[in-house]
Amino acid sequence: MTERRQRARVQGGWAGAPAGRLAGRAPLPAPKAPVATSLAPAGARPAWMKNDQPHTQKQFVFEKPSEVERKVPEAGVIDKPGVYELSKAPTGISRIHLIPGFVDSEQADWMFEQLLQDIPWGQRTHVRQEVSFEEPRLTSWYGELPYTYSRITMQPNPNWHPVLTVLKEQIEEFSGYTFNSLLCNLYRNEKDSVDWHSDDEPSLGKNPVIASLSFGATRTFEMRKKPSPEENGDYTYVERLKIPLDHGTLLMMEGATQEDWQVRTPWHHLWALFAKPCSKYAQDTPIKVRPFCFQQHNHFPAH
Repeated sequence: MTERRQRARVQGGWAGAPAGRLAGRAPLPAPKAPVATSLAPAGARPAWMKNDQPHTQKQFVFEKPSEVERKVPEAGVIDKPGVYELSKAPTGISRIHLIPGFVDSEQADWMFEQLLQDIPWGQRTHVRQEVSFEEPRLTSWYGELPYTYSRITMQPNPNWHPVLTVLKEQIEEFSGYTFNSLLCNLYRNEKDSVDWHSDDEPSLGKNPVIASLSFGATRTFEMRKKPSPEENGDYTYVERLKIPLDHGTLLMMEGATQEDWQVRTPWHHLWALFAKPCSKYAQDTPIKVRPFCFQQHNHFPAH
């Protein structure tokens, strides 16, 4: 027993024995790696190969990226007096100035009746894709220069009506612009209208100033921004504005408005309006015309 204890102590002390005591001895063999054993019966499949084990590996599932939903923006409304900057682009700043009551109601009533009776109104015929149709409004042109739009040329007419001369001078004094011509448009009933367009004819020059003066019942003037090149001419998601033009209201359109925006006067239901003349003056330049728009409206009884 004493000898066995001594051997145990000696064996236990080998790890810390001085190097000199191990001299001349052969190195001990390295311990063998443990051998895995299985208690499963012969021929049985390992547990990790069984089909009834739950599959924990996450499978890759392709999901198509969701498209951003685009909503058609609601039209904004401008019905308060003031200067409004509509947009800013490389072409310039688009700006409008709304002046309700530019002509007081009593004077506007009298002017409306005079212009409705005295202006030599006429209806022009358009030809589009070999189909002719009449404009849904009456027009009349004043000015020493001809005016061409939609392939229709209106001949010079220097014989200004006295009321139009007074309005022209009032607008020139207020705005600081000088005008030399006028296009009148008469909307006889709720079916008369003018479709989307820009007053960007070459004869008007770059960034023409348009002044619109309205008489009679209120009618909505609409604007929409021209789409970016990426939209490929699609106006679905562009910015839109509605501007009610009351009796005697002046609307000035300046800067790049005609370059970057379109305007229209849509038709209305039968009960809404009867007539709305619209006139356009042009800024006084030797070879260019810049229109102003003056408009009239009458109430029409419901049917």
